[in-house]
Amino acid sequence: MTEKRQHFDEMLLDGDGVRQPYDAYQEWFFNEDPTRLTKKSKEAEAFFRRTGITFNVYGQEEAQERLIPFDLIPRIISNREWTRLSKGIEQRVRAINAFLHDIYHRQEILRAGVVPPHLIAQNDAFLPQMIGMSPPGGVYTHIVGTDIVRTGENEFFVLEDNARTPSGVSYMLENRETMLQMFPELFSQNKVQPVSDYPKNLRRSLAACAPAGCNGKPTVAVLTPGIHNSAYFEHSFLADQMGVELVEGHDLRVVDGRIAMRTTQGYQNIDVLYRRVDDDFLDPLNFNPDSMLGVPGIMDVYRAGGITIANAPGTGISDDKAIYSYMPEIVEFYTGEKAILKNVQTWRCSEPEALQYVLDNLSELVVKEVHGSGGYGMLVGPAASKKEIASFAVKLKKNPSNYIAQPTLSLSTVPIFVKKGLSPRHVDLRPFVLVSPKEVKITPGGLTRVALKAGSLVVNSSQGGGTKDTWVLED
Repeated sequence: MTEKRQHFDEMLLDGDGVRQPYDAYQEWFFNEDPTRLTKKSKEAEAFFRRTGITFNVYGQEEAQERLIPFDLIPRIISNREWTRLSKGIEQRVRAINAFLHDIYHRQEILRAGVVPPHLIAQNDAFLPQMIGMSPPGGVYTHIVGTDIVRTGENEFFVLEDNARTPSGVSYMLENRETMLQMFPELFSQNKVQPVSDYPKNLRRSLAACAPAGCNGKPTVAVLTPGIHNSAYFEHSFLADQMGVELVEGHDLRVVDGRIAMRTTQGYQNIDVLYRRVDDDFLDPLNFNPDSMLGVPGIMDVYRAGGITIANAPGTGISDDKAIYSYMPEIVEFYTGEKAILKNVQTWRCSEPEALQYVLDNLSELVVKEVHGSGGYGMLVGPAASKKEIASFAVKLKKNPSNYIAQPTLSLSTVPIFVKKGLSPRHVDLRPFVLVSPKEVKITPGGLTRVALKAGSLVVNSSQGGGTKDTWVLED
């Protein structure tokens, strides 16, 4: 008998049983030779290394390029669970898109007193250049990665919304490809919904957002900051998988009121640019004048309707963690419905009472920067030393509006494969959503990130986390 756990295990029940989605997998696993699985685990690492699936870690002198560890025990989600999750994700993404249109136009949500105006007006992610501008097809958030955590059988929470430039989809695709190569028999025993059509769906979704002036089949390209960017592998991978050009800022210029890319046959117009360059670096004439990554004048072409930029400039304000704290109200304001997916309870440190509560309870809370990402600049109270907590308190008092705080959730676990067999580790999930004028398409599954250190709640790859293949069963 196993001891009673303090957290929800997605595979193992208290006792010796497994949850229903894992029935067929467990039968296969316990008939497998552990030596073969160990060998397969090493094969997977070699495959990832050979394919070049690495990411860069900033701020380190040595070994900047790292392999994201891959665990071969899949995370399995039932069709019933996924159906509920999908409805909640779609509702949320539609509300975010409506919110973005509103704050750059009539700002009715501010006039209604639902969201405080200062959260928009004093926000660096709010772009005055987008006021009154409607992107082609009315789509701001073409690609969204919503981070979701689970705490119980039917308890799912949105941890954060990634609507600016969500990354990680290449790992979702390569994780599945690796599992298919290593364990083909598993996919005949388990009816797993495919994810391999994501690049085709991405291209189709982007093309559906082409500007009104586009004649014929839209030309799509991916804009990358270049080879030194931490997600460069993904940029090149997606361009290759979609069959489109991967370009850098110096490959593009304004020609006759359009954005054109340099080719061997001269300059060719682009209709849709999937950019992986942040707003501030997108156009040195409109934003950061020192940027070498963007295209001078692209915002003027965009405003004139000559190109679609995905995701739309100014979308990043919906990723702000102070805005996140109002998402239940935002969802209800634009959809007229209660939010299907819950938010994590959030204290806004800009509010004096909330700040005092957070300072009094730092050892029990997770504190994050409102614009933070990648696990940087945060405090995980239960894992921090007294010295780290005291140091963070100073930063918090100095600039309280830069932070929000949340309780330390008891995240669900999925077993990973270790020498002794299976061992539970905490996970989150990033499903990927494609938005076009006529539909919202959610890839079944997404990227499961796993905290490989026992007891750790930090799943970010930059902080030592790994990934798993995510299965959504067909029935």
